[in-house]
Amino acid sequence: MNKTEFIAAVAEKAGLSKKDAEKAVKAYSDVVTEELVNGGRVQLVGFGTFEVVERPEHEGRNPKSKERITIAASRVPKFKAGKALKDQVNG
Repeated sequence: MNKTEFIAAVAEKAGLSKKDAEKAVKAYSDVVTEELVNGGRVQLVGFGTFEVVERPEHEGRNPKSKERITIAASRVPKFKAGKALKDQVNG
């Protein structure tokens, strides 16, 4: 499912116009992004948690030349699915 299909599905489920659903999806992604950029986390009970994880500097290999390289430390977004979501996917 791509973004356009997602917006259409949200519009249908919520009984909104596609334009209003697009605004809602954009607002949702903006709020989650802002919170993660500020170092926070977003917990949606039953769905999951979005958070930022620190990755330490580590060594890797260039797959082409097999040369060792240092991969810089970074912050990466992470999503952990909630129990209710896991149960629905597996049940």
